[in-house]
Amino acid sequence: MWNAEKCTLCGDCLVECQYTDYGREDAVAQIELLTKGGKPSILKECVTCCACNEYCPTGANPFDRINELQEKHGSLPIPPKMRQFMDAGATVPSSLIKGDPSRPALSLCVMERPLPRDAVGGKMFDGMTIAKGGDYFCYLGYVHIGMETPLKENAQKFIDSIKSLQNPEVVFLHADCHAMIARMPEYGIDVPFKAVHIIEYVRDYLRKHPGEISPVGKKIAYQRPCASRYSTQVEPALDELFELAGVERVTRKYDRESALCCGGLFSRINPERINPLMEANLKDAKDAGAEAMVFLCPLCMVTLGAKALEKEMKPIFITQLARMALGEIPYPA
Repeated sequence: MWNAEKCTLCGDCLVECQYTDYGREDAVAQIELLTKGGKPSILKECVTCCACNEYCPTGANPFDRINELQEKHGSLPIPPKMRQFMDAGATVPSSLIKGDPSRPALSLCVMERPLPRDAVGGKMFDGMTIAKGGDYFCYLGYVHIGMETPLKENAQKFIDSIKSLQNPEVVFLHADCHAMIARMPEYGIDVPFKAVHIIEYVRDYLRKHPGEISPVGKKIAYQRPCASRYSTQVEPALDELFELAGVERVTRKYDRESALCCGGLFSRINPERINPLMEANLKDAKDAGAEAMVFLCPLCMVTLGAKALEKEMKPIFITQLARMALGEIPYPA
């Protein structure tokens, strides 16, 4: 939620933006227009990576205001097929695999199809109730097509669907789902279950089974998804997960707070602008010595996985990495 009372007009959010080139004075002017509900140029230039929320030193959440006005003014040139693709999320056939009620449930949202086939399996997930399909769609992806209303309109539906699992603890494999849970207070909606980020769940499993771990022993680059801007509290857990799995997260320019979006959507809308940044992201990882690129978002992996492989970096999903450390699946040949 945009917190106008917290905004000090410092300009940091747009000065730090890696997709625009605002100086301090211009950034402040843009924010003043945002505050007044105007149509500053950032509405068209924003690639919806949500980073400005994290750059903001006061927690004003400027991206939420940008997104609100993008929808109001129809600022983004989103092709109709992109809207149709997003709308299709709610129509994905749903299924529920009932498991041990004493274990947490696992929500896959609508991410089963783009997931690597061995991303979910083995001892970490054995016996869990697994929910997947449009009934459990989180709707957060609409922010990437410049829309906020679908989130508000479907927030209660999303919570009710997860509540219907009747598990007191639910693990969200899709980072967007966990980010959507983080937005519930602004909608005035109670969350009647414990929401667990997949990073925290995997970290905790590795913590409890140190004797089963054989270090993977590789240098990896991490592709941080946009939704992580809403769940920054899991970053220490991610570092611990990598340490437990026996991999080294390389130090590079485009990581942590300075991470770049995968570019999946906007490379189709504005390839001349976005493709060079996608290439810079991959080159940065390779130059830092990464032997693999680890993904948290299945769609980020679809977008960058093959390109990473071209640079001789193995694309690995976060749960695959843990399963490699546990000896359940091999490191890619």
